[in-house]
Amino acid sequence: MVGGKPGSPADPGPPLLAGGNPQIAKDDGDAPVQAYIEAMPGWKRAVGHRLDAIITRAVPGVRKAVRWNSPLYGVDGQGWFLGIHCFTNSIKVAFFRGTSLQPVPPGPSRSKDTRYLDIRESDLLDEARLVSWVRQASRLPGEKL
Repeated sequence: MVGGKPGSPADPGPPLLAGGNPQIAKDDGDAPVQAYIEAMPGWKRAVGHRLDAIITRAVPGVRKAVRWNSPLYGVDGQGWFLGIHCFTNSIKVAFFRGTSLQPVPPGPSRSKDTRYLDIRESDLLDEARLVSWVRQASRLPGEKL
């Protein structure tokens, strides 16, 4: 990175798509996920770091990638169990087998299996519940995206 911190005038970082979602090229590994998180606007960056840390602690050896401008988390040989996406006023955490989690995450989906957790700036994150969902989700067959 030449000229400064991502998002600074010297380095504007990746462009933001509709709703402030960072445009990050498709790639595997921690580096593109960290690039996405660093490009998250405003309060979302700190929450992105916190989500990544929670997921990484809950699932040692978790596989990471960016697809369709969204970080994905998975287990080798099982597929992807969770994705993150920025919207104008929230961060959406997608549990791809969310209907199999207990309790079921609150956000409905058009997909019969997926459920969402929407995080807004003023929300208090229930970290214990999130860790439980992440661990449960990581043990289920994931999506082959």
